[in-house]
Amino acid sequence: MTRKSGALLTFLVPVFLVVLYLLAWPVNVDPLAWQPPPDRGLVDLFAANDRLQRARPIMLGEHRGPEDIAAGPDGWLYTGTEGGDILRFDAQGGRQEVFATTGGRPLGLDFDAEGNLLVANALLGIQRITPDGRIETLLSQFEGAPLSYPNDVANHSDGGVYITDSSSKFSPRESGTYAASELDIVEHGGHGRVLRHDPAKGLTTVILDALNFPNGIALSADEQFLMLSETGSYRILRHWLAGPRSGTTETVMENLPGFPDNINNGLNDRFWVGLVVPRNRLLDDMAGRPWLRKIVQRLPAALRPKPARAAHVIAITAEGDVLMDFQDSSARLAALTGVCETSDVLWLSSLFGNAVGRLDKRDLANP
Repeated sequence: MTRKSGALLTFLVPVFLVVLYLLAWPVNVDPLAWQPPPDRGLVDLFAANDRLQRARPIMLGEHRGPEDIAAGPDGWLYTGTEGGDILRFDAQGGRQEVFATTGGRPLGLDFDAEGNLLVANALLGIQRITPDGRIETLLSQFEGAPLSYPNDVANHSDGGVYITDSSSKFSPRESGTYAASELDIVEHGGHGRVLRHDPAKGLTTVILDALNFPNGIALSADEQFLMLSETGSYRILRHWLAGPRSGTTETVMENLPGFPDNINNGLNDRFWVGLVVPRNRLLDDMAGRPWLRKIVQRLPAALRPKPARAAHVIAITAEGDVLMDFQDSSARLAALTGVCETSDVLWLSSLFGNAVGRLDKRDLANP
């Protein structure tokens, strides 16, 4: 072998190994091809604005990741944190205290008619916390297997609890909530479902399945239907529970400019949705190329597409009409997951950081 051919071989062998790795190394996703609607970006009703710039952060000290906020019947506001604590704070945000420690990762919150706090704990299942802080588990398993990714809860007046189980394949117990959500969205395999649990009877049923990362869920004021964020498909669904359309599901919003996260009841029958991050053009372009999504998944994490920093929440009707669109181009409070609306304040929850946002409604009325 000549010196020239030896040098060529020395170059080609590592290149061959890298190509082989990118094409054949096992990964934990098996993507399916799909066709997302063309991303129109921030246009029309979603045109860029800075209406959120007047929101001010309420710092939570060492507590991080206030993913959802619920207003309690006692006047306190409640949020779950990365460390597993349920933190509550007063209407001014100045007084704060740990209400309970769940031992997992609390995500979606709701209150039942008795003033108990219902918690979708991504690691442990559905929990109920009494007003004096006692914790009990309502549901941790279904059909002989642990709930894989409980994400949000909505309480019905009959005692039933509606639950989003975001992914039956990618569990946060293995990789954390954010990484598990990324894997499920990249795969787009329809692993999510909505459950209904009756605590009194101990009965759990599947309401919807084959969804792509179902996330936030809210019950209409008249309890006729559910509103549901399907994060992986950029859309909002309405599922009818009563009336002539009972049992049917319809898409009321699609082709959103971001990934919808929580959906919460607001005042006057409106619903608030947090668009946690904008859509990613590269991810959309790869939607019809499962093999390419596998290659990207083999890259080091630092080289994979990263979500852009943004701050975006919307208010919608049950028919999907946009009532309000609030953004902040500087994204001081980024990755907003949703809104808890009270009579005078919009409270902003976030996936990251150690603050919740407070936007006083009087500031919206004054230019």
